[in-house]
Amino acid sequence: MSEQRRPPTGAPAKRLLRHADQAVVAILVVAGLAATVGWWLSQGGWQRRLIEVERAQPQVAVFHVDVNRADWPELVQLPGIGPTLARRIVDSRKNEGPFLDHNDLRRVQGIGPRTLDAIRPYLRPMPEDGMLVGQ
Repeated sequence: MSEQRRPPTGAPAKRLLRHADQAVVAILVVAGLAATVGWWLSQGGWQRRLIEVERAQPQVAVFHVDVNRADWPELVQLPGIGPTLARRIVDSRKNEGPFLDHNDLRRVQGIGPRTLDAIRPYLRPMPEDGMLVGQ
């Protein structure tokens, strides 16, 4: 038969904190909880008024993209341009050369007149004839 080992009678049990320290920690925890509940009630916890979001006007980020220099992640930011179409624009630029004007984007499969009109306000003006790098 196995016999369980017990500390000898009269020997003090090991404790991490003394009784007085445990009492202080308990008082601090209770005080912290009471302060949290007090703050919650003062902020309107029962009336569900804790979150008051100020209604700010939406802000619009203004940006312009140079289609002859932008990589596909930049082009994806344009309205109506997803990752696939953005990669097609970059591939077209690499394979067929730079775009000479905004209408040149129509050579990319997936860009029609409506898409071009939607992204035109976000495109940087094209350089004048003969000013493109690589010409």
